[in-house]
Amino acid sequence: MNNFKNIAKSILSAGLLTLMIACNAASDGSTAADSEPPLAGARIGGNFTLTNQDGGKTSESEFKGQYRIIYFGYSYCPDVCPIDLANIMLGLKQAEKENPALSKKIQPIFISVDPERDTPAVLKQYVSAFHPRLIGLTGTAEEIAAVAEKYLIIYDIRKDESSSEYLVDHSRQAYLFGPDGEPLALLPFDGTPQDVAAEINRWVR
Repeated sequence: MNNFKNIAKSILSAGLLTLMIACNAASDGSTAADSEPPLAGARIGGNFTLTNQDGGKTSESEFKGQYRIIYFGYSYCPDVCPIDLANIMLGLKQAEKENPALSKKIQPIFISVDPERDTPAVLKQYVSAFHPRLIGLTGTAEEIAAVAEKYLIIYDIRKDESSSEYLVDHSRQAYLFGPDGEPLALLPFDGTPQDVAAEINRWVR
């Protein structure tokens, strides 16, 4: 719980609006029209090594030179996560259609906040439904907690002892990072795929 509070304080100090959801709430994905990326200089992100959907290890450093779209969620989310991912990935596909070179410049990444259920096999089936290049990452509870703290993601697994099913409350952000891992912008996933594509085209060079 203390770690949960520390992450919340970090988010507030960074000036980001983050909503806790039980996979049934909305958020504000508005973007700035400034020439400088809205997240420029923010202390968000960092290196990690997690388990990918094929059971191997993937490190953030492997994407050096590529832009990265990173979204945190979980495959058992009943509604919000799949809708968000669908919008983000449809937006990416549209941007790639408009500019095919983007397919080599951008790596989409989905990081699970439910490592207990999101095994590599589960993630492999899940991410394949959204984009052929979407990478799904999971890990131990400790590894996920460390990555979430770096990326200013709050999450809370709400288990009920009387049931094997549970929801995970988590902050809802779709980050766009630059080729050096620098934070650039939040993608407007709660808009249309066209909105997402426009934001991608605004910052990816």
